[in-house]
Amino acid sequence: MSAVAMQSAAPSSRRKSCWLGTPEIYFRKTIDNSRLVKVEDPRREREMKYFGLALCCLFLLVMGYALQHFRAIEYGYKIETLRSQRDGLTEMNRALRLEEASLRDPERIDVMARKLGMQSPQPGQVLRMDIATDTATPVMASVTPVAVISAP
Repeated sequence: MSAVAMQSAAPSSRRKSCWLGTPEIYFRKTIDNSRLVKVEDPRREREMKYFGLALCCLFLLVMGYALQHFRAIEYGYKIETLRSQRDGLTEMNRALRLEEASLRDPERIDVMARKLGMQSPQPGQVLRMDIATDTATPVMASVTPVAVISAP
């Protein structure tokens, strides 16, 4: 590039100074760094190893914290799911107990038995097995004749 072209490319403030003094000329010099050999600095290498080790430790600590945090959130969701299931099962249990109580109602059973043609048992026809005089002796089953009642 010529000196005149360099001067025209310069800013306007430089133009004024260039006209007064010697024109600035720039030469391009190529530098060959292919023969340069990097000198190894053991202190710098040791510092970089410590820095890398510190970064690894910091990374492990952050990842451990993140893992613990996300597991706590996951367990919180599981606990809430199990609580809602427990509440649903408790409500179902309460409903089933109420249904069981209504089905065990003696009046309801008596009405259904009479509709099927059943009668109340006669005296001596019912033997209670839960009242045993001697619990050490085994109770033998016995066969008693049953009267058959035909349905009308």
